[in-house]
Amino acid sequence: MRPLRFVSFLSAARGRALLCLAFGVACASPAPAQQDFGAPPPGATPNAPPASAYPPPQGNTGWPPAGQAPSQKPNAWPSTPAPPDMPSGYGQAPPQQAGGMSALQGLLQAEMQDFGVPPRNELQTTLHGPTPTSIPGGQVITTDRLLPMLQQGQASVFHVLGPGGEMLPGALAAAPASQAGSFDDRTQQEFGAFLQQTTQGNRARPLVFYCMNPQCWMSYNAALRAIRMGYTQVYWYRGGLEAWQQARQLAAGMSPQGMPQQGMQGQMPTGYR
Repeated sequence: MRPLRFVSFLSAARGRALLCLAFGVACASPAPAQQDFGAPPPGATPNAPPASAYPPPQGNTGWPPAGQAPSQKPNAWPSTPAPPDMPSGYGQAPPQQAGGMSALQGLLQAEMQDFGVPPRNELQTTLHGPTPTSIPGGQVITTDRLLPMLQQGQASVFHVLGPGGEMLPGALAAAPASQAGSFDDRTQQEFGAFLQQTTQGNRARPLVFYCMNPQCWMSYNAALRAIRMGYTQVYWYRGGLEAWQQARQLAAGMSPQGMPQQGMQGQMPTGYR
């Protein structure tokens, strides 16, 4: 599978909507999108009064002028300027608020910061340090793509940090899978049994692995182990828990307060749930 590199196609409205949806924050609804340049938004007729407000026009309606053949009809509604003594801020379009969007774009770029480290096929013994921007056989996923997957329940998410601390919603603890070793060691066998139970044998089930940030190899190791087992949709959430917390702060404007945790039922190897 070809590694997926980061390309952001987020519009300001879509990025804000995704953040608000994921973190349960009420957001003002954006105006309907226009279909063509210069066209009024769907369902809106700028500067036009309700049909019942005035009687139907009689005689010449103003276009074309009396006694003149139609040639070019105005293609835009006239704007109504504010009175000359109107206080500042009234009768004028509000300035564009791009700060939130630029912050979101900055977050996504930080998730895919390139340290110049090549991707590796082997399990890493040094678990903290700069990581590559791709993973052989899998895909790197950023927060804007992870949010809708979580909302729709399309993936199984695995937390490979140690016990305690915050976890992403619905994440399953799988810290032992982050260990170095080999692809035929006991860790691989136990992790394989855990994934088999979690996915009910569906090797096409999307799997998302995360740890702390782009300088953490733990989730990289766990993702490599799943790829070696034959899972075909393995996603490495490179930004990790730090990116998730920052995205939540962008949406809610508050400090991280912890997210609900859910675990699997039944008997699991030590370290998995």
